[in-house]
Amino acid sequence: MSFSIIATGSALPKKVVTNDDLAQFLDTSDEWIVTRTGIKTRHVATDETTSSLAVEAAKNALDMAHLSPSDLDLIICTTVTHDYITPSLACVVQGELGANCPALDINAACSGFLYALDVADGYFARGRVEKVLVVSSELLTRITDWRDRATAVLFGDGAGAVVLGRGDALRSIKIGAKGNPDPLYSPNVGGISPWRADKTEPECFLHMNGQEVFKFAVSTVSADLIDVAQEAGIDVSSLDHAVLHQANLRILDAAARKCGLAPEKMEVIIDETGNMSSACIPIALDRLVRSGRLHSGEWVALAGFGGGYTSGAACFKWD
Repeated sequence: MSFSIIATGSALPKKVVTNDDLAQFLDTSDEWIVTRTGIKTRHVATDETTSSLAVEAAKNALDMAHLSPSDLDLIICTTVTHDYITPSLACVVQGELGANCPALDINAACSGFLYALDVADGYFARGRVEKVLVVSSELLTRITDWRDRATAVLFGDGAGAVVLGRGDALRSIKIGAKGNPDPLYSPNVGGISPWRADKTEPECFLHMNGQEVFKFAVSTVSADLIDVAQEAGIDVSSLDHAVLHQANLRILDAAARKCGLAPEKMEVIIDETGNMSSACIPIALDRLVRSGRLHSGEWVALAGFGGGYTSGAACFKWD
C-alpha cells in the first residue's frame, strides 16, 4: 500500500494578462500567440509571492481534506523561483501554516510535482508518514525576459497542492533525468567574490531552445504515459483522464497522438494560465477534481517534463 490523493488545492494571482496586453510592448499578436502555443491569458503576480501562493494553495487543500496543519507528517515543496535561496520554500510554508513536521524542497523544474510524489511514496513505503502535503508554487514571470517574445508569451504564475494519505490509488510512478542544461536554463546570480574570474553579472532570465524542448517533450511524455499505464495493468486508451504539464498546446496534442490518448481525455488549462512549471499539474488536477468530472474508480495519469532535462509520470485508480 502506498498513498491516495485525498485533497487538492490551488491559488492564482489576481492579475490576468491577455495576449493583447503583451502586444502593447512586444512584436506579437493574439493570433500569433494562440496559433503557436494555445495560450490566451496568464496570471501574473503583482504583490503575491511564491510563498504566499504556496500557503494559499496548501490551506485550500487542507480545508478540502478537513485536516489541520498539525495533522501533517511531512511537507514537500517544489519550485524554481523561491523567494529565498535559503531557507527552503517548504520551511516557509511550514512556518506560515503552523505545522510541526519535517519540510524539504525539490527542484526538478516542471517535473517537480512528479518527483515530489515519488519521494512521498518512499516515505509511505517505509511507514514514516500518514499525511503528506505536497505544494508546487512558481513565479515564472520573475525570471521571464519580457523583451523576448519567444519566451515572454509562455509563462504565468500559480501554485497547486495535494494532501496525500495512506491508500492504494497510486498504481505506478516513474521519474527520469537526462542531464543537459543547454536547451532550457536560467543562470543564478554571479555574486561579488573578488576572486571570480568572470566579473560580468548574468541576467537571470529563462533561455530556451524551443525546437529541442518540443522534441524531448513529445517523445518523453508519450513514452512515459505508455510505461506507467502498462505498469498499472492498462492501456493508454483505457485512461479516463490525463493531466499533463501545460507547456504548449501543440506539445500536448502531439504527445497524445503519439501514445494513442484521445484528446478529449486531456485536462487543458494552458489557454488560461500559460506555463507555470511544476505548478501546472497540481493546478490542473485541482480544476478536474473540483469540477466533479473525476470519479471514484476512474483511471487518471499525470505526466511532465522540464529543464534538466527531467521527466516523470504516474498512474492512479482514483478513490
